[in-house]
Amino acid sequence: QVQLRESGGGSVQAGGFMRLSCVVSGAAYPKSYMAWFRQAPGKEREGIAAISTYDGITYLADSVKGRFTISQDNAKTTVYLQMNNLTPEDTATYYCARDPLMPYGRWFQSAEYHSWGQGTQVTVTS
Repeated sequence: QVQLRESGGGSVQAGGFMRLSCVVSGAAYPKSYMAWFRQAPGKEREGIAAISTYDGITYLADSVKGRFTISQDNAKTTVYLQMNNLTPEDTATYYCARDPLMPYGRWFQSAEYHSWGQGTQVTVTS
């Protein structure tokens, strides 16, 4: 059974930075598609960053492009979300998700991911 565990959340002032980590355990195969989603109170879950651990290609939503980056470690067991120049609008619970298969273009669709972490809270204060 695949388990995902996020860490690195907390509170930061606007303009600051934060790095989230997602550790994967229990996977039969190390390669997959992994993504970060976030959900603010009263809003839908939003896919913001994804990476194919098959080839390292990354995808970023327009809302975070230029500020956030997604990366993986060499063992492909940990995925990171580096968040720079944070704004109060980035305040949300951030979730890590994983799936071995991904139809083209669907990497920000939450329904395509069958393994999820518990989430980590990120709060950006002005």
